[in-house]
Amino acid sequence: MIDPALPVETPPSAGAEAFTDADAAVARLHELYDAAVGFLTEHFAAALQGAAPRARYRAFYPEIRITVTSHAKADSRLSFGHIAEPGTYATTVTRPVLFRDYLHQQIALLIENHGVPVIIGPSATPMPVHFAVAADARFAVPQEGAMAFPLRDAFDVPDLATTNDDVVNGYGVRAPDGTGPLAAFSAQRIDYSLARLAHYTATDPRHFQSYVLFTNYQFYVDEFEAFARDALRDPDSCYTALIGPGDAAITDPDAPLPAPERGPQMPAYHLARADGSGVSLVNIGVGPSNAKTATDHIAVLRPHAWLMVGHCAGLRNTQSLGDFVLAHAYLREDHVLDDDLPLWVPIPALAEIQIALQEAVAEVTELEGYELKRIMRTGTVATIDNRNWELRDQSGPVQRLSLSRAIALDMESATIAANGFRFRVPYGTLLCVSDKPLHGELKLPGMATDFYRAQVSRHLMIGIRAMEALRRMPIERIHSRKLRSFEETAFL
Repeated sequence: MIDPALPVETPPSAGAEAFTDADAAVARLHELYDAAVGFLTEHFAAALQGAAPRARYRAFYPEIRITVTSHAKADSRLSFGHIAEPGTYATTVTRPVLFRDYLHQQIALLIENHGVPVIIGPSATPMPVHFAVAADARFAVPQEGAMAFPLRDAFDVPDLATTNDDVVNGYGVRAPDGTGPLAAFSAQRIDYSLARLAHYTATDPRHFQSYVLFTNYQFYVDEFEAFARDALRDPDSCYTALIGPGDAAITDPDAPLPAPERGPQMPAYHLARADGSGVSLVNIGVGPSNAKTATDHIAVLRPHAWLMVGHCAGLRNTQSLGDFVLAHAYLREDHVLDDDLPLWVPIPALAEIQIALQEAVAEVTELEGYELKRIMRTGTVATIDNRNWELRDQSGPVQRLSLSRAIALDMESATIAANGFRFRVPYGTLLCVSDKPLHGELKLPGMATDFYRAQVSRHLMIGIRAMEALRRMPIERIHSRKLRSFEETAFL
């Protein structure tokens, strides 16, 4: 047992410093973070070797802080990078290596738009030892009771009481001293999601690219790998590697892509570019719970867009199997986000995403204008939490679907769009009609095989082409002001 009277040991004290240069500010964040991680790792390693802790070991996340005194308005066209009201704002920071470019961009915008320095120093938030050693393959945190002493007696552990989505959910969170939030996610919330993301997708979060496709079928993964190999053969594509579950990576288009012994729940594949602007594909499987789980955690990486490219039930007799549905509204009967985003909150279509998707459909199908309407409809997509809704009394669901003017039904799209809205991540949906249950065309094994073989390839290609179009846009155009609330954080 550990003596409760043991002193608290911390890394050598480091004071706060003011910076007017984003490069120097980010470098200081690196120094503070590395010092904290090194301190905890050193003492944790000693504890694993059986050394009795002689103190409680505590290190702190670094912090970015800024004070704005002027009511002068920044460029009103910008949806981020500025503070609306005078005051002091702060956020804790983790994994600065992973978020280097993001931190540099956000800090540079603050300095430019407000003409005041940012203050970099240690925060008052302890760093849990689990997160300090998470990126170090040498260590695994033992389960409670496996060590000779309770881990939490000597180290800080994750604190779910302070790991939440209060900021992004709009609860107006402020620190006891009145400091407002500078970013949507705290360091501990980010670390929590990075750990979950690695668990669910079996890939290190550093491999995730800025443009994310979600699907609900393995067929899309097969086509994505085929496309990725072709892209690696093309010296003009700027794609550098394909990374799969288990962090298996290939740069040779003809090399095998090893699969992990046990597949993850939501395998992710990343067609990488050197600057991180490639495309990631996540097979979230079926259901709104998986869709929420995946987007809850990917959101902390601050992607520039995510899209759902999956299958749906067509609800109109005029639709045919293989037709596309471009969602411009969502009927939310998935329920998994009801406590975080009430049903009365509208989920708007984002013009930049809609245009990119429609133009990609036209490019891949070689149809345009009125002819494009033969194979694609724009309308409301309903997302439900009961896969076998057809087996219940249909009068209730069908009436609601009709009143909503829904043209398609699935189990993931509204969840992904709503979480995109909630987390300020640009979102969109392009689905492919795979069955028509209201008209007797059910998804049966033989039909499904033929359908998938014919349709999946071009559907995935449309998603990739849309992402590539979005990549060519300035990010301040993609990140629409429609996603920002009255009292918004300065960081994207």
